[in-house]
Amino acid sequence: MKVKTILVSQPEPKMENSPYSRLIDKEKVKVDFRPFIHVEGVDAKSVRQQKIDLKDFTAIILTSRNAVDHFFRIAEEMRFKVPDTMKYFCQSEAVAYYLQKYVVYRKRKIYVGKRLFSDLVPLIKKYKDEKFLLPSSDVLKPDVPETLNELDINWKRGIFYKTVISDLSDLRDVYYDILVFFSPSGIESLLHNFPDFKQNDTRIAVFGNSTVEAATGAGLRIDIKAPTPETPSMTMALQKYITNANK
Repeated sequence: MKVKTILVSQPEPKMENSPYSRLIDKEKVKVDFRPFIHVEGVDAKSVRQQKIDLKDFTAIILTSRNAVDHFFRIAEEMRFKVPDTMKYFCQSEAVAYYLQKYVVYRKRKIYVGKRLFSDLVPLIKKYKDEKFLLPSSDVLKPDVPETLNELDINWKRGIFYKTVISDLSDLRDVYYDILVFFSPSGIESLLHNFPDFKQNDTRIAVFGNSTVEAATGAGLRIDIKAPTPETPSMTMALQKYITNANK
């Protein structure tokens, strides 16, 4: 069956010439974007109830832009002036670059991993005597606390924001040829919003092993997978599938 419409369960990319734009131009398909989940911040009272006092920490571990936003939001709510001596351990360059929204980059102690959380390990090991805070969502990959516990450092996790299922009721009678998912939470949102969902001819595209497991566990048929050696990105996987389907 030919592909004409795609729904991506994420916000629309802000960059003008995104890979999706090229996919739309090349394959003449309609691509809509809709976050199936969204993030909501918890309040300062909730953070205090977790027995977290920001002045107790000398280093912050930041795994995402959300972590950056919500750490500084809570600091402001608590009227805590983040000291210039604070050390920041950022999982990737993108997170470190985003940190500039809140601090003068060249005047701060910022340590940057390549991409994976494990890339931060050698950097954290150099500063084992620091007191680390990990601002996170209520949903956290188990390898993160496991890795930090193995390092035998003084660290504490704080839930500063939560992953919440979005209301998709307006999509009940809207049908797409392909639904694209990037996380188990996206699959959960689909089934929460549409408990009577029947896949029929809808193709399901998934990114990452945990999303594959969630889709399979929900009894969905997976038609498109990424990353693979041949198609390392979702847009490349979609491109390949659509080219074959629309012959």
